[in-house]
Amino acid sequence: MAAMKTKRLTRNLACVLAAGALLVACGKSDNLGSESDEAEVTAPRTEDVPDAPDPTPTDEGDGTPNGLCDPYADYSGNDGTVVTIVGPIVPVEQQLFEDSWAEFEECTGIDIAYEGGDQRAAELEAEIQSGGAPDIAWLSRPAVLARLVPSGGPVPAPAATESLVAEYWNPVWKSYGTVNDTFYAAPVGSTMKSIVWYSPRIFVEKGYAIPTTWNEMWALSDQMVADGVTPWCGGLESESETGWPAADWLAQVMLRLFGSDVYDQWVEGDLPFSSPEVGAAMDIVAGWMKNPRYVNGGHGDVGTIPVTPVGEAGVGIPTGECGMLQQGSSAEDLWGTVGEGVDGDTEVGPAGDVYAFYLPEVTPDFPQPVISDGLFAVAFADRPEVQAVQTYLASPEFHTSRVARGGWVSANTGVPLDAYPVDSIEQMTAGYLTDPKSTVRLDASDLMPTVVGAGALPGQMTAWFADQKSTADTLAAIDVAWPPR
Repeated sequence: MAAMKTKRLTRNLACVLAAGALLVACGKSDNLGSESDEAEVTAPRTEDVPDAPDPTPTDEGDGTPNGLCDPYADYSGNDGTVVTIVGPIVPVEQQLFEDSWAEFEECTGIDIAYEGGDQRAAELEAEIQSGGAPDIAWLSRPAVLARLVPSGGPVPAPAATESLVAEYWNPVWKSYGTVNDTFYAAPVGSTMKSIVWYSPRIFVEKGYAIPTTWNEMWALSDQMVADGVTPWCGGLESESETGWPAADWLAQVMLRLFGSDVYDQWVEGDLPFSSPEVGAAMDIVAGWMKNPRYVNGGHGDVGTIPVTPVGEAGVGIPTGECGMLQQGSSAEDLWGTVGEGVDGDTEVGPAGDVYAFYLPEVTPDFPQPVISDGLFAVAFADRPEVQAVQTYLASPEFHTSRVARGGWVSANTGVPLDAYPVDSIEQMTAGYLTDPKSTVRLDASDLMPTVVGAGALPGQMTAWFADQKSTADTLAAIDVAWPPR
């Protein structure tokens, strides 16, 4: 979730995600979660989401009050069964998921037994080999799924699950759950990484307009410098996952500068890091986040970027020490949520102390590029009740139930935007993730082989900042780490 790096994705997206996404602050790790400090799962959101009214006790449809169980008729016949799930979501946010599927459990008789842990992926392969895999695992890295499939552990998803994903998601999401033309995993949640955090209050005070083009963003950066404001801030320190924000900055530029076809070649290893395209993207990142005129607001000079914790990168946004932070939606956890900050003083919202705008496209040739992360449900058993749960987790009903509880984002187009808290980062980013005009891609490090995406890429990007390693040497070192094909 990277945030739900969690990858995140936050999780949050907690990750972000959470959230805010994907998820979710989370780090880039070969685990079931999203990213590190960005998407690490935190306490649940505090939006004032009204509780659903109690149903009027009249029997309709299936004999339950107001036909409460009618939507779950297709999952019947599994009463008294148990389905185990492991994933990166931990208490207290775990309770929000359990509340989300409580009605499903009551109506179907299936007990969903969830176990959360941020290091579960590291244990999963050993469990598969010993015959102790869970029924379903939530994975943040499609690269992990691709590595697990040859073991025979993952079970192809049922046709009903595949049908829901085909109907309610951008086609790219189905491709990320597919290995060797077989579909295994549906998305459970996501966070959006293509946003820029800023202070609406300070923008109004300074007379700044939100940039809608790449060139406008650099013009605004120069104006901030002229006004004595450091325009950008960032941080890479995330313990064993240090460096993933820099990997994300590179991915943002690659998708915007060259489009999805070249981006896909890059993450699949068909376009080497030492190519002119990646070199050109690195030059843009250097002029942005290694620019001594532009960084590091609230922390110091360029040299502070590799040692600034991801979770503290944007502390200067509400104070005016930093103009903008390019980090995923799960970074909302740094300040709180709509209308209320962590300390009760920072207002998060379109007219508050902190909010976010879309990171503009570079060229109209590649409109509305969106980098995301995700969480995917992979089954390791094919019992009817497992297939029922896997299918339910892909449905608009589950996703709507979850996002209404706050702190979660879904790319499921069957979820109405008004299911999200009004003016929340979740609502704003869900609009981009579900917009058919968006070119959506997962962040590169979640798609590349783990030794690259969770190892060489963030590690070498950190050295590029910390050790002033040359661009050519940095990219060559990442190429060397790519596994033989």
